[in-house]
Amino acid sequence: MKPGPIGVFDSGYGGLTILKELVAQLPEYDFVYLGDNARSPYGNRSSETVTLYTQQCVQALFAMGCNLIILACNTASAKALRFIQQNYLPVVEPKKRVLGVIRPTSEKVGQYSVTKHIGILGTTGTIASLSYPIEIEHFFPDVKVYQQECPMLVPLVENNEYNSPGSDYFIKKYIDALFLQSDKIDTLILGCTHYPLLLAKIKQYLPNHITLLSQSEIVAQSLKDYLHRHPELERYCQKHSDRQFYTSDDPASFNRMAGIFYGEEVVSHHIEI
Repeated sequence: MKPGPIGVFDSGYGGLTILKELVAQLPEYDFVYLGDNARSPYGNRSSETVTLYTQQCVQALFAMGCNLIILACNTASAKALRFIQQNYLPVVEPKKRVLGVIRPTSEKVGQYSVTKHIGILGTTGTIASLSYPIEIEHFFPDVKVYQQECPMLVPLVENNEYNSPGSDYFIKKYIDALFLQSDKIDTLILGCTHYPLLLAKIKQYLPNHITLLSQSEIVAQSLKDYLHRHPELERYCQKHSDRQFYTSDDPASFNRMAGIFYGEEVVSHHIEI
């Protein structure tokens, strides 16, 4: 292998919230971001389709020289990561690694809950996969997990309607439905990287005692630890503080929205997937 950037993949814009924190905690590393906006959102697609799309995007990032890729997408992590790690990498790229965002969050969440009742808000695909309950049980078998699918939140964010009254309606609806399952929930995971843009509104409808976890900070710290524990891979991660952005859709449209998620101006390039 030759040294290359760390790849960050998402179905659209949401993974930019993860990338922003990765850059903050690991500023010396090179990162290349790929958003599959032309086929977004992934949340309501079948596992087979999500796996196919994710594998194609992973291949594209490998072709750019990435030796380590973060699936900064909860749906892709839930539906495609296991297949890629167990079936694809051993055959095609056995020395390279693909990591997700669900496991790092699951490893930490139990430390924040006193009642051992945890809530998850996520896309239909992530919730249906049961990935969070399964992963959390591995680390915290005494924790009870309650899930709520939120199919309208990603479309609201992607259509720049996250500050509209419509988003208030759906956020309150989903939060009310979650807490109807248990009034003992004291910790909440936002199981989609789009949801940080809705953070202010989500907080308005949460009880004051709820701990709201920042997935981006947890994932960034997890990657930092991973690189420390795997020097044999870390040495193949370039360190020129370079950032590149690619989208499968129109770059001009991507750039307009991407800056909202990333927190600064983004200049992207089109890529055929």
